[in-house]
Amino acid sequence: MGTIDFKNGEELLLLCKEQDWPISEGMRQREVQMTETAASLLDERMAKALRIMKAAATTPIQDPKPSMSGLIGGEAQKLSRHLKGGRSICGPILSRAVTYAMAVLEVNSSMGLIVAAPTAGSSGVVPGVLLSLQEAHDLTDGSVVKALYNAGAIGYLAMRNATVAGAVGGCQAEVGVASSMAASAAVELMGGTPEQCLYAASTALMNLLGLVCDPVGGLVEYPCQNRNAIGAANALTCAELALSGIRQMIPFDEMLDTMYRVGRQISPALRETAMGGCAVTPSAKACTGCHG
Repeated sequence: MGTIDFKNGEELLLLCKEQDWPISEGMRQREVQMTETAASLLDERMAKALRIMKAAATTPIQDPKPSMSGLIGGEAQKLSRHLKGGRSICGPILSRAVTYAMAVLEVNSSMGLIVAAPTAGSSGVVPGVLLSLQEAHDLTDGSVVKALYNAGAIGYLAMRNATVAGAVGGCQAEVGVASSMAASAAVELMGGTPEQCLYAASTALMNLLGLVCDPVGGLVEYPCQNRNAIGAANALTCAELALSGIRQMIPFDEMLDTMYRVGRQISPALRETAMGGCAVTPSAKACTGCHG
């Protein structure tokens, strides 16, 4: 077998078709070859990432801590109690996905350990989606590790061909790409094809196209936490559409390019500078350690 690599989604699908691989295996074999690392060692590293994700997604539910500024903290515990109280309107999978996504942002903002997937500010989306599906369908850690390779392939393509930085492309580049990664991974986790994975990934980017980055106080806390919840919900929706057989008219590569171009068109005031959007509302500007 020659060099295993892919520069875009089209080449990724061709590789998967030629080798009869899911996206996860295409990414895994690429990493083996490109990094000259044994597959078993890569699997161990990915399993470690999964353990970190699980801890970050669940610890704040039992032991919430305020963020460094006090803007957020305790939201995941409230959501968990709401679900356990039988008052959820979203159902267990979506409710848990949102809860876990918000929990990870609490860990990040209180200086805890997280996995940037693809960034710290969007780190709750992938674990939120995958862990909620794992619980609901009693899936093994091994299957979730494979899904993380899938998510990694989407993140790699986004970094190679566009951006995952809010300062460059707005929140559509952070939470948008995270949602795209989670949507694709969810499709594979639930038995979908590589083509369906990229349909879901493309739709996820489309739905969050133009989302600005406007952190209150310049901190990766608010509205970042809420947007991780939306990213998780969006990912599950897009995965459901793809798995049902709904095709995406715009290919992933075109949507990724569109996201990048739109991001560059967004005003600098709405790209992580805290000079626009939510960050300059009267309530946000007056709020210093006002969480409660």
